[in-house]
Amino acid sequence: MSCRVGMVSLGCAKNLVDTELMLGQLDAAGFIITPRPEEADVLIVNTCGFITPAKEESIDQILDLAQYKKSGRCRVLLVTGCLAQRYPRELLDEMPEIDGVLGAGMVNRVVDVVRRALAGERVLAVGEPGFDYDAGLPRIRTTGEHTAYVKIAEGCSNCCTYCAIPSIRGPYRSRTLESIRQEVEALAAGGVKEVILVAQDTTRYGLDLYGERKLAPLLRSLNGISGIRWIRVLYGHPDGITDELIDVFSSCDKICRYIDLPLQHASPAVLARMGRGGSASRLRELVHKLRRAIPGLTLRTTFMVGFPGEKEEDFQQLLDFMREMRFERAGVFKFCAEEGTPAAVMTGQVPEEVKEERYHRAMALQQQISLEHNRSMVGSLVSVLVEGKKGSHYFGRTEADAPEIDGRVYFTAGRVTPSPGDFVLVKITLAREYDLMGELA
Repeated sequence: MSCRVGMVSLGCAKNLVDTELMLGQLDAAGFIITPRPEEADVLIVNTCGFITPAKEESIDQILDLAQYKKSGRCRVLLVTGCLAQRYPRELLDEMPEIDGVLGAGMVNRVVDVVRRALAGERVLAVGEPGFDYDAGLPRIRTTGEHTAYVKIAEGCSNCCTYCAIPSIRGPYRSRTLESIRQEVEALAAGGVKEVILVAQDTTRYGLDLYGERKLAPLLRSLNGISGIRWIRVLYGHPDGITDELIDVFSSCDKICRYIDLPLQHASPAVLARMGRGGSASRLRELVHKLRRAIPGLTLRTTFMVGFPGEKEEDFQQLLDFMREMRFERAGVFKFCAEEGTPAAVMTGQVPEEVKEERYHRAMALQQQISLEHNRSMVGSLVSVLVEGKKGSHYFGRTEADAPEIDGRVYFTAGRVTPSPGDFVLVKITLAREYDLMGELA
Protein backbone atom coordinates (compact mmCIF):
# COMPACT_ATOMS: atom_id res chain seq x y z
CA MET A 1 0.00 0.00 0.00
CA SER A 2 1.31 3.44 -0.90
CA CYS A 3 2.22 5.79 1.92
CA ARG A 4 0.23 9.02 2.10
CA VAL A 5 1.72 12.27 3.39
CA GLY A 6 -0.18 15.36 4.52
CA MET A 7 1.43 18.69 5.29
CA VAL A 8 0.41 21.93 7.00
CA SER A 9 2.40 25.09 6.30
CA LEU A 10 2.38 27.96 8.78
CA GLY A 11 3.93 31.42 8.73
CA CYS A 12 5.27 33.44 5.84
CA ALA A 13 5.54 32.90 2.10
CA LYS A 14 9.21 31.98 2.50
CA ASN A 15 8.16 29.07 4.67
CA LEU A 16 5.55 28.12 2.08
CA VAL A 17 8.28 27.77 -0.54
CA ASP A 18 10.07 25.30 1.74
CA THR A 19 6.80 23.39 2.16
CA GLU A 20 6.34 23.16 -1.61
CA LEU A 21 9.91 21.93 -2.04
CA MET A 22 9.41 19.21 0.58
CA LEU A 23 6.15 18.14 -1.07
CA GLY A 24 7.92 17.96 -4.42
CA GLN A 25 10.68 15.74 -3.07
CA LEU A 26 8.23 13.42 -1.32
CA ASP A 27 6.14 13.15 -4.48
CA ALA A 28 9.23 12.38 -6.58
CA ALA A 29 10.17 9.65 -4.08
CA GLY A 30 6.83 7.91 -4.59
CA PHE A 31 4.82 9.15 -1.62
CA ILE A 32 1.21 10.16 -2.26
CA ILE A 33 0.41 13.73 -1.21
CA THR A 34 -3.01 14.19 0.38
CA PRO A 35 -4.79 17.33 1.59
CA ARG A 36 -6.92 15.23 3.97
CA PRO A 37 -5.13 14.69 7.30
CA GLU A 38 -7.41 11.81 8.27
CA GLU A 39 -6.07 9.87 5.26
CA ALA A 40 -2.38 10.53 5.89
CA ASP A 41 0.09 7.95 7.21
CA VAL A 42 2.58 10.76 7.77
CA LEU A 43 1.70 14.29 8.88
CA ILE A 44 4.22 17.14 8.76
CA VAL A 45 3.86 20.60 10.30
CA ASN A 46 6.13 23.26 8.80
CA THR A 47 6.16 25.69 11.69
CA CYS A 48 6.76 29.39 12.24
CA GLY A 49 8.81 30.47 15.25
CA PHE A 50 9.18 34.18 14.58
CA ILE A 51 7.08 35.63 17.41
CA THR A 52 5.19 34.23 20.40
CA PRO A 53 1.71 34.10 18.76
CA ALA A 54 3.21 32.21 15.82
CA LYS A 55 4.91 29.75 18.16
CA GLU A 56 1.63 29.21 20.00
CA GLU A 57 -0.19 28.61 16.71
CA SER A 58 2.46 26.06 15.73
CA ILE A 59 2.12 24.16 19.02
CA ASP A 60 -1.67 24.16 18.70
CA GLN A 61 -1.42 22.80 15.15
CA ILE A 62 0.94 20.02 16.25
CA LEU A 63 -1.47 18.97 18.98
CA ASP A 64 -4.43 19.12 16.61
CA LEU A 65 -2.72 16.86 14.07
CA ALA A 66 -1.59 14.49 16.82
CA GLN A 67 -5.25 13.57 17.28
CA TYR A 68 -5.14 11.77 13.92
CA LYS A 69 -2.94 9.15 15.53
CA LYS A 70 -6.10 8.13 17.37
CA SER A 71 -8.88 9.03 14.94
CA GLY A 72 -7.10 8.61 11.60
CA ARG A 73 -4.37 6.45 10.12
CA CYS A 74 -1.41 8.63 11.08
CA ARG A 75 1.67 6.67 12.15
CA VAL A 76 4.26 9.46 12.05
CA LEU A 77 4.04 13.12 13.07
CA LEU A 78 7.01 15.29 12.06
CA VAL A 79 7.78 18.93 12.86
CA THR A 80 9.95 21.13 10.67
CA GLY A 81 10.52 24.82 10.02
CA CYS A 82 11.57 27.67 12.28
CA LEU A 83 10.20 26.31 15.56
CA ALA A 84 11.97 23.00 14.93
CA GLN A 85 15.20 24.81 14.16
CA ARG A 86 14.93 26.96 17.26
CA TYR A 87 13.74 24.41 19.86
CA PRO A 88 14.48 20.91 18.51
CA ARG A 89 15.34 19.12 21.75
CA GLU A 90 12.58 20.86 23.71
CA LEU A 91 9.96 19.72 21.18
CA LEU A 92 11.07 16.10 21.37
CA ASP A 93 11.42 16.11 25.16
CA GLU A 94 8.15 17.84 25.93
CA MET A 95 5.87 16.53 23.19
CA PRO A 96 5.82 12.71 23.02
CA GLU A 97 3.32 12.97 20.15
CA ILE A 98 6.17 14.06 17.84
CA ASP A 99 8.10 11.34 16.00
CA GLY A 100 10.79 13.52 14.50
CA VAL A 101 12.16 17.03 14.11
CA LEU A 102 13.58 18.36 10.86
CA GLY A 103 15.48 21.65 10.97
CA ALA A 104 15.02 24.56 8.57
CA GLY A 105 18.39 23.75 7.03
CA MET A 106 17.40 20.18 6.21
CA VAL A 107 14.63 20.73 3.65
CA ASN A 108 16.46 18.50 1.16
CA ARG A 109 16.58 15.68 3.74
CA VAL A 110 12.82 15.31 4.18
CA VAL A 111 12.51 12.01 2.29
CA ASP A 112 15.24 10.38 4.38
CA VAL A 113 13.73 11.64 7.64
CA VAL A 114 10.24 10.39 6.72
CA ARG A 115 11.61 6.94 5.88
CA ARG A 116 13.59 6.74 9.11
CA ALA A 117 10.57 7.77 11.16
CA LEU A 118 8.37 5.19 9.42
CA ALA A 119 10.98 2.56 10.32
CA GLY A 120 10.51 3.40 14.00
CA GLU A 121 13.31 5.88 14.66
CA ARG A 122 12.57 9.06 16.61
CA VAL A 123 14.55 11.42 14.38
CA LEU A 124 16.43 14.56 15.38
CA ALA A 125 17.75 16.07 12.15
CA VAL A 126 18.72 19.65 12.93
CA GLY A 127 21.98 21.31 11.96
CA GLU A 128 23.12 24.68 10.72
CA PRO A 129 20.40 26.59 8.81
CA GLY A 130 22.36 26.28 5.61
CA PHE A 131 19.88 24.91 3.09
CA ASP A 132 19.75 26.94 -0.12
CA TYR A 133 17.61 25.66 -2.96
CA ASP A 134 18.17 26.01 -6.67
CA ALA A 135 15.92 25.61 -9.66
CA GLY A 136 16.59 21.88 -9.96
CA LEU A 137 14.66 20.65 -6.92
CA PRO A 138 11.17 19.23 -7.55
CA ARG A 139 8.33 21.32 -6.19
CA ILE A 140 4.56 21.07 -5.83
CA ARG A 141 3.03 24.52 -5.79
CA THR A 142 0.04 25.14 -3.53
CA THR A 143 -0.85 28.63 -4.79
CA GLY A 144 -2.80 27.67 -7.90
CA GLU A 145 -1.64 27.48 -11.48
CA HIS A 146 -1.24 31.20 -12.10
CA THR A 147 0.74 32.50 -9.06
CA ALA A 148 4.06 31.34 -7.61
CA TYR A 149 6.47 32.52 -4.93
CA VAL A 150 10.17 32.55 -5.72
CA LYS A 151 12.64 32.80 -2.85
CA ILE A 152 15.64 34.81 -4.03
CA ALA A 153 17.66 34.57 -0.81
CA GLU A 154 17.71 32.85 2.55
CA GLY A 155 18.55 34.15 6.01
CA CYS A 156 19.10 37.71 7.22
CA SER A 157 22.06 39.90 8.19
CA ASN A 158 20.21 43.05 9.29
CA CYS A 159 20.10 42.04 12.98
CA CYS A 160 17.22 44.23 14.15
CA THR A 161 17.15 44.07 17.94
CA TYR A 162 13.66 42.51 18.13
CA CYS A 163 14.13 39.76 15.56
CA ALA A 164 15.25 36.15 16.01
CA ILE A 165 15.40 35.31 12.29
CA PRO A 166 19.21 35.64 11.90
CA SER A 167 19.69 33.08 14.69
CA ILE A 168 17.07 30.75 13.17
CA ARG A 169 17.80 31.07 9.46
CA GLY A 170 21.44 32.18 9.49
CA PRO A 171 23.10 35.06 7.63
CA TYR A 172 21.82 36.40 4.31
CA ARG A 173 22.58 34.14 1.36
CA SER A 174 21.57 35.11 -2.18
CA ARG A 175 20.79 32.69 -4.96
CA THR A 176 22.51 33.30 -8.27
CA LEU A 177 20.85 35.43 -10.93
CA GLU A 178 21.00 32.45 -13.30
CA SER A 179 19.25 30.10 -10.87
CA ILE A 180 16.41 32.51 -10.24
CA ARG A 181 15.89 33.28 -13.91
CA GLN A 182 15.92 29.55 -14.73
CA GLU A 183 13.21 28.94 -12.15
CA VAL A 184 11.03 31.80 -13.36
CA GLU A 185 11.38 30.65 -16.98
CA ALA A 186 10.21 27.18 -15.95
CA LEU A 187 7.27 28.65 -14.02
CA ALA A 188 6.28 30.76 -17.03
CA ALA A 189 6.45 27.70 -19.29
CA GLY A 190 4.10 25.98 -16.83
CA GLY A 191 1.49 28.72 -17.07
CA VAL A 192 2.39 30.95 -14.13
CA LYS A 193 1.45 34.58 -14.76
CA GLU A 194 2.33 36.22 -11.44
CA VAL A 195 5.72 35.70 -9.80
CA ILE A 196 6.23 36.98 -6.26
CA LEU A 197 9.83 37.45 -5.18
CA VAL A 198 10.45 36.90 -1.47
CA ALA A 199 13.38 37.01 0.95
CA GLN A 200 13.85 38.32 4.45
CA ASP A 201 15.06 41.52 2.75
CA THR A 202 14.68 41.47 -1.04
CA THR A 203 16.45 44.83 -1.43
CA ARG A 204 19.66 43.31 -0.02
CA TYR A 205 19.72 40.71 -2.79
CA GLY A 206 23.17 40.10 -4.29
CA LEU A 207 25.21 42.04 -1.74
CA ASP A 208 26.76 38.91 -0.24
CA LEU A 209 27.25 37.10 -3.55
CA TYR A 210 28.25 39.87 -5.95
CA GLY A 211 29.49 42.59 -3.61
CA GLU A 212 26.66 44.94 -4.60
CA ARG A 213 22.88 45.05 -4.55
CA LYS A 214 21.51 43.22 -7.58
CA LEU A 215 17.73 43.36 -7.21
CA ALA A 216 17.41 45.94 -9.98
CA PRO A 217 19.38 43.88 -12.57
CA LEU A 218 17.46 40.78 -11.51
CA LEU A 219 14.12 42.51 -12.09
CA ARG A 220 15.23 43.81 -15.49
CA SER A 221 16.19 40.28 -16.47
CA LEU A 222 12.92 38.74 -15.28
CA ASN A 223 10.91 41.48 -16.95
CA GLY A 224 11.92 40.05 -20.33
CA ILE A 225 10.55 36.55 -19.71
CA SER A 226 7.63 35.75 -21.98
CA GLY A 227 4.39 34.62 -20.36
CA ILE A 228 4.87 36.43 -17.05
CA ARG A 229 2.38 39.27 -16.58
CA TRP A 230 3.16 40.49 -13.05
CA ILE A 231 6.37 40.45 -11.01
CA ARG A 232 5.74 41.41 -7.40
CA VAL A 233 8.42 42.15 -4.80
CA LEU A 234 7.81 41.67 -1.06
CA TYR A 235 9.75 42.47 2.12
CA GLY A 236 12.10 45.33 1.30
CA HIS A 237 14.17 47.60 3.54
CA PRO A 238 14.27 51.40 3.20
CA ASP A 239 18.09 51.39 3.13
CA GLY A 240 17.98 49.22 0.00
CA ILE A 241 15.84 51.51 -2.16
CA THR A 242 18.34 52.80 -4.69
CA ASP A 243 17.78 55.16 -7.62
CA GLU A 244 18.45 52.24 -9.97
CA LEU A 245 15.74 50.19 -8.27
CA ILE A 246 13.26 53.08 -8.43
CA ASP A 247 13.95 53.39 -12.16
CA VAL A 248 13.19 49.68 -12.64
CA PHE A 249 9.84 50.00 -10.86
CA SER A 250 8.92 53.01 -12.98
CA SER A 251 10.11 51.73 -16.35
CA CYS A 252 9.61 47.94 -16.46
CA ASP A 253 6.08 47.09 -17.54
CA LYS A 254 5.75 43.76 -15.70
CA ILE A 255 6.98 44.96 -12.30
CA CYS A 256 3.94 45.61 -10.11
CA ARG A 257 3.76 49.20 -8.93
CA TYR A 258 3.64 47.83 -5.42
CA ILE A 259 6.42 48.18 -2.87
CA ASP A 260 6.33 46.33 0.44
CA LEU A 261 8.54 48.38 2.73
CA PRO A 262 8.25 47.58 6.45
CA LEU A 263 9.23 50.80 8.26
CA GLN A 264 8.40 49.61 11.81
CA HIS A 265 8.17 53.09 13.37
CA ALA A 266 8.62 56.83 12.85
CA SER A 267 10.18 57.90 16.15
CA PRO A 268 14.00 58.29 15.82
CA ALA A 269 14.43 57.11 19.43
CA VAL A 270 12.43 53.93 18.84
CA LEU A 271 14.04 53.27 15.44
CA ALA A 272 17.48 53.57 17.03
CA ARG A 273 16.57 51.08 19.78
CA MET A 274 15.22 48.74 17.10
CA GLY A 275 18.55 48.85 15.30
CA ARG A 276 16.85 50.31 12.26
CA GLY A 277 18.27 53.83 12.33
CA GLY A 278 16.85 56.73 10.37
CA SER A 279 14.19 59.27 11.19
CA ALA A 280 10.68 60.23 10.19
CA SER A 281 12.06 62.99 7.97
CA ARG A 282 14.31 60.58 6.06
CA LEU A 283 11.50 58.06 5.66
CA ARG A 284 9.16 60.87 4.61
CA GLU A 285 11.60 61.95 1.91
CA LEU A 286 11.86 58.38 0.66
CA VAL A 287 8.08 57.96 0.44
CA HIS A 288 7.68 61.25 -1.45
CA LYS A 289 10.52 60.27 -3.79
CA LEU A 290 8.92 56.92 -4.56
CA ARG A 291 5.51 58.42 -5.24
CA ARG A 292 6.94 61.11 -7.52
CA ALA A 293 8.95 58.59 -9.54
CA ILE A 294 6.39 55.77 -9.78
CA PRO A 295 2.90 56.96 -10.82
CA GLY A 296 0.12 54.83 -9.37
CA LEU A 297 2.38 53.29 -6.74
CA THR A 298 0.85 51.32 -3.87
CA LEU A 299 2.94 51.32 -0.71
CA ARG A 300 2.54 48.61 1.90
CA THR A 301 4.27 48.91 5.25
CA THR A 302 4.17 47.51 8.77
CA PHE A 303 4.51 49.24 12.11
CA MET A 304 5.31 47.88 15.55
CA VAL A 305 3.79 49.38 18.69
CA GLY A 306 4.82 48.87 22.29
CA PHE A 307 8.55 48.51 21.62
CA PRO A 308 10.63 48.89 24.83
CA GLY A 309 11.01 52.56 25.69
CA GLU A 310 8.15 53.67 23.42
CA LYS A 311 6.58 56.65 25.15
CA GLU A 312 3.25 58.24 24.34
CA GLU A 313 5.02 60.99 22.42
CA ASP A 314 6.84 58.36 20.33
CA PHE A 315 3.53 56.72 19.55
CA GLN A 316 2.03 60.08 18.62
CA GLN A 317 4.91 60.60 16.19
CA LEU A 318 3.94 57.33 14.57
CA LEU A 319 0.26 58.31 14.30
CA ASP A 320 1.17 61.70 12.85
CA PHE A 321 3.42 59.98 10.31
CA MET A 322 0.65 57.58 9.31
CA ARG A 323 -1.82 60.46 8.89
CA GLU A 324 0.61 62.39 6.72
CA MET A 325 1.92 59.54 4.57
CA ARG A 326 -1.45 57.83 4.13
CA PHE A 327 -0.07 54.43 3.20
CA GLU A 328 -2.46 52.51 0.97
CA ARG A 329 -1.66 49.32 2.87
CA ALA A 330 -0.34 49.03 6.44
CA GLY A 331 -0.26 46.38 9.12
CA VAL A 332 0.26 46.99 12.83
CA PHE A 333 1.85 44.53 15.24
CA LYS A 334 2.43 44.50 18.98
CA PHE A 335 6.00 44.00 20.16
CA CYS A 336 6.77 40.52 21.47
CA ALA A 337 9.84 39.97 23.64
CA GLU A 338 11.56 37.14 21.78
CA GLU A 339 13.96 34.94 23.69
CA GLY A 340 17.59 35.61 22.78
CA THR A 341 17.03 39.04 21.22
CA PRO A 342 18.48 42.28 22.65
CA ALA A 343 15.03 43.87 22.81
CA ALA A 344 13.75 41.16 25.14
CA VAL A 345 16.00 42.38 27.94
CA MET A 346 15.84 46.12 27.28
CA THR A 347 14.63 48.45 30.00
CA GLY A 348 11.31 50.20 29.56
CA GLN A 349 9.19 47.19 28.61
CA VAL A 350 5.69 48.46 27.76
CA PRO A 351 2.74 46.93 29.65
CA GLU A 352 0.52 44.62 27.60
CA GLU A 353 -2.58 46.76 28.14
CA VAL A 354 -0.73 49.79 26.74
CA LYS A 355 0.40 47.80 23.69
CA GLU A 356 -3.18 46.66 23.11
CA GLU A 357 -4.58 50.18 23.38
CA ARG A 358 -1.97 51.59 20.99
CA TYR A 359 -2.53 48.74 18.55
CA HIS A 360 -6.24 49.49 18.32
CA ARG A 361 -5.69 53.23 17.93
CA ALA A 362 -3.20 52.70 15.10
CA MET A 363 -5.40 50.11 13.37
CA ALA A 364 -8.47 52.34 13.59
CA LEU A 365 -6.51 55.15 11.93
CA GLN A 366 -5.25 52.87 9.15
CA GLN A 367 -8.72 51.45 8.52
CA GLN A 368 -10.02 54.96 7.94
CA ILE A 369 -7.11 55.77 5.60
CA SER A 370 -7.69 52.52 3.71
CA LEU A 371 -11.41 53.18 3.37
CA GLU A 372 -10.83 56.69 2.06
CA HIS A 373 -8.28 55.41 -0.44
CA ASN A 374 -10.64 52.68 -1.63
CA ARG A 375 -13.47 55.18 -2.01
CA SER A 376 -11.22 57.17 -4.35
CA MET A 377 -11.15 54.08 -6.59
CA VAL A 378 -14.92 54.07 -7.18
CA GLY A 379 -15.66 54.69 -10.86
CA SER A 380 -12.20 53.60 -12.01
CA LEU A 381 -11.29 50.66 -14.23
CA VAL A 382 -8.78 48.19 -12.80
CA SER A 383 -7.09 45.09 -14.17
CA VAL A 384 -7.90 42.07 -12.00
CA LEU A 385 -6.26 38.67 -11.86
CA VAL A 386 -9.20 36.29 -11.38
CA GLU A 387 -8.78 33.79 -8.55
CA GLY A 388 -12.19 32.20 -8.06
CA LYS A 389 -15.89 32.58 -7.39
CA LYS A 390 -17.84 33.01 -4.15
CA GLY A 391 -21.61 32.88 -4.45
CA SER A 392 -22.68 35.12 -7.32
CA HIS A 393 -19.42 37.12 -7.32
CA TYR A 394 -16.05 36.38 -8.84
CA PHE A 395 -13.01 37.61 -6.96
CA GLY A 396 -9.41 38.44 -7.68
CA ARG A 397 -6.62 40.91 -7.07
CA THR A 398 -5.18 44.00 -8.69
CA GLU A 399 -1.46 44.68 -8.92
CA ALA A 400 -1.98 46.71 -5.71
CA ASP A 401 -2.91 43.55 -3.78
CA ALA A 402 -0.58 40.79 -2.66
CA PRO A 403 -2.20 37.42 -1.91
CA GLU A 404 -3.30 36.69 1.66
CA ILE A 405 -2.20 40.03 3.13
CA ASP A 406 -4.19 42.57 1.09
CA GLY A 407 -7.80 42.92 0.01
CA ARG A 408 -9.69 41.54 -2.98
CA VAL A 409 -11.89 42.81 -5.75
CA TYR A 410 -15.32 41.11 -5.89
CA PHE A 411 -17.23 41.56 -9.14
CA THR A 412 -20.19 40.38 -11.18
CA ALA A 413 -19.63 39.20 -14.72
CA GLY A 414 -23.07 38.92 -16.32
CA ARG A 415 -23.08 36.14 -18.88
CA VAL A 416 -19.30 36.01 -19.10
CA THR A 417 -17.53 33.19 -17.24
CA PRO A 418 -13.99 34.20 -16.25
CA SER A 419 -11.56 31.46 -15.24
CA PRO A 420 -8.88 31.56 -12.54
CA GLY A 421 -5.75 33.04 -14.07
CA ASP A 422 -7.62 35.33 -16.46
CA PHE A 423 -6.97 39.06 -16.43
CA VAL A 424 -10.16 41.12 -16.72
CA LEU A 425 -11.13 44.78 -16.54
CA VAL A 426 -13.45 45.64 -13.66
CA LYS A 427 -15.28 48.89 -13.01
CA ILE A 428 -15.26 49.67 -9.28
CA THR A 429 -18.70 50.53 -7.90
CA LEU A 430 -18.34 50.18 -4.11
CA ALA A 431 -15.56 50.46 -1.53
CA ARG A 432 -15.07 48.78 1.82
CA GLU A 433 -12.20 49.15 4.31
CA TYR A 434 -10.05 46.60 2.53
CA ASP A 435 -12.05 45.14 -0.38
CA LEU A 436 -13.53 46.61 -3.55
CA MET A 437 -16.74 45.68 -5.36
CA GLY A 438 -17.40 46.07 -9.06
CA GLU A 439 -18.69 44.74 -12.33
CA LEU A 440 -16.97 43.38 -15.42
CA ALA A 441 -16.28 46.27 -17.77
